[in-house]
Amino acid sequence: MSVRVRLFAAAAETVGATEVRSEAGTVTELISELTARGGPEVEKVLGRCSILVDGRRAAPTQPLTGQATVDVLPPFAGG
Repeated sequence: MSVRVRLFAAAAETVGATEVRSEAGTVTELISELTARGGPEVEKVLGRCSILVDGRRAAPTQPLTGQATVDVLPPFAGG
């Protein structure tokens, strides 16, 4: 089963989609997969993003299950 990945702002722009499906088994694998889709610019943007799995900040080694929703959130600015 694939996980649902939602991308926001600059992450969505560089990947070229606001939502994708992934077969990645961990957050690190997901980042590698997204980078392969969009190249070096994606890697730069994702390096600054927060990755949440089911609403909680995720470690790079966190496993991803078919039921998970992953949110890729660039840094926010403003006040």
